[in-house]
Amino acid sequence: MEDKDKTTIRREVRARLSGLGAEEKRSRSLAICSEVKKHLAVSNAKVVALFSPLGYEPDVWPLVESLSCELSIVLPRVEGDVMNFYCYDRGSMAIGSFGINEPQNGLSVKPCEIDAVVVPGLAFTESGARMGRGKGYYDKYMSQGDFSALKIGVCYSEQLVQEIPVEPHDVAMDVVIHK
Repeated sequence: MEDKDKTTIRREVRARLSGLGAEEKRSRSLAICSEVKKHLAVSNAKVVALFSPLGYEPDVWPLVESLSCELSIVLPRVEGDVMNFYCYDRGSMAIGSFGINEPQNGLSVKPCEIDAVVVPGLAFTESGARMGRGKGYYDKYMSQGDFSALKIGVCYSEQLVQEIPVEPHDVAMDVVIHK
């Protein structure tokens, strides 16, 4: 098999995603959320990091809303060239960096306080390799010495690829959930 560079993989995955309709994304997102809940229950996570989805990512807002009643939910906010997580408060959300809905207030959470992190990406392999949009925010965050959370990658099946060129700073997922 021919090795593909990240630019080629990004282009191919985006092309496959363009064929997914809104209803298909919605039903698959709900199935992904259900699977994530099962993994979180088994892990006994108390503090869970989720994300504000972009259009090509699974919609995890139903998970944010349902889990916020029983667990501490934290969401990312990009601050310059770093990303930090803040306690979720529906009333403090606003469009921030890169047009992403981010918490504007709230307490920041240290990496060691997070029990599980649900991670978006543009492409994943079944074995856990992940490729984001190219800025490395998640890789930098998850590489911090005191970060030890369960790493759950989520994507549509169209985002699965055979191989991703892995660099030393890339952080692999413990599990990849796709539908």
